[in-house]
Amino acid sequence: MSSLPKCPQCSSEFTYEDGSMYICPECAHEWPKDAAAETTEEKRVIRDANGNELNDGDTVTVIKDLKVKGSSLVVKVGTKVKNIRLVDGDHDIDCKIDGIGSMGLKSEFVKKA
Repeated sequence: MSSLPKCPQCSSEFTYEDGSMYICPECAHEWPKDAAAETTEEKRVIRDANGNELNDGDTVTVIKDLKVKGSSLVVKVGTKVKNIRLVDGDHDIDCKIDGIGSMGLKSEFVKKA
């Protein structure tokens, strides 16, 4: 049995050492040996305007008219956005809105439906 740690990204048991790094052959994730003890990564919690925690796949409602940059379109109050995807960056949410298309939203302008 191997004493090497499991991959922190895909939990594969088939990791191997390469110099001062561990490498996962299944997902190609690489991480330093000294970080092996820190296999639990801190996950950023994204909350809506009311303080409810958001997750991938949630449905949210827009709470403020939002102008779409570079366009004359407006996302109206009460627009439901289904199947959101949480991302890192200034705009926390990637989504598709009917009639507008793919766009990024800030979590402070939505509430969980």
